Amino acid sequence: MAPAHRALRISRRSALKGLAAIGVGTATGALAHGFLYERHRIEVTRETLDFADLPASLRGLRIGFVSDIHRSQTVPHELIDSAVRLLLAEQPDLIVLGGDYVTWGDRRYVEPAAEALAPLTAPHGVFAVLGNHDDDRDMPAALVARGFTVLRDQRTQLTIRGETLDLAGVRFWTRKPADVAYVLRGASSNLVLLAHTPARLVEAAALGVPLVLSGHTHGGQIVLPGLGAIAARDYPLIAGSGRRDRTSAFVTRGVGTVYVPVRLNCPPEVAVLTLKPAADPLGER
Repeated sequence: MAPAHRALRISRRSALKGLAAIGVGTATGALAHGFLYERHRIEVTRETLDFADLPASLRGLRIGFVSDIHRSQTVPHELIDSAVRLLLAEQPDLIVLGGDYVTWGDRRYVEPAAEALAPLTAPHGVFAVLGNHDDDRDMPAALVARGFTVLRDQRTQLTIRGETLDLAGVRFWTRKPADVAYVLRGASSNLVLLAHTPARLVEAAALGVPLVLSGHTHGGQIVLPGLGAIAARDYPLIAGSGRRDRTSAFVTRGVGTVYVPVRLNCPPEVAVLTLKPAADPLGER
């Protein structure tokens, strides 16, 4: 009997080693796929968002949204150029940029990042906020030099189809409700808040902002089956559209990568967001 038991133990050990090898192989293959292929496969996401009390004249307004390009040694010009061309092909009414144009404020890539985005144009302009990786001098100057409007705790007012639309942008570190409210003071009810981090959805909902557009999370960048986006669990919204009270929100997965040049189950994207009046205060259709 002893040899039989020993053979059984050896078989189990061999099976466990085999399963472990398969697991390592699967993980390695997934990471290789995320590095070689998925991080380069930019998608165009088209969504229709509820907007509380949106005037009929602004129904169907299309906003192009790009964020988190992270121009760096591992995020080349070609990737950002592809994102720009995809968005321009959609012909949005206006374009917003959500921040993190470089990684860790690397000044070598400030001008290349701005130059890659330079072709962006829209009938009602291109507007930008800064992310936590952007410096407060060189990056905004490079964007302004390309004709973009950078909103640093500022608000601007557009007239579109004879109707007023306010765009407000807050810095990443502007987080106190009173500070956010100060930026929004005097805005019309047709207000879009650009905030690099979706954490600002909490303050926006408390202030009755109809729409918040954010990036920062990369959608998690690495999304594991059964576990989800572990790196972004602390945010009220990780990716895509959502709602808090009367406030709608959209969080883009962004274009580039940070920490590791890998995307898994989370391809990069540019977004085209179409506005429609909310059916009622609860967002029911």
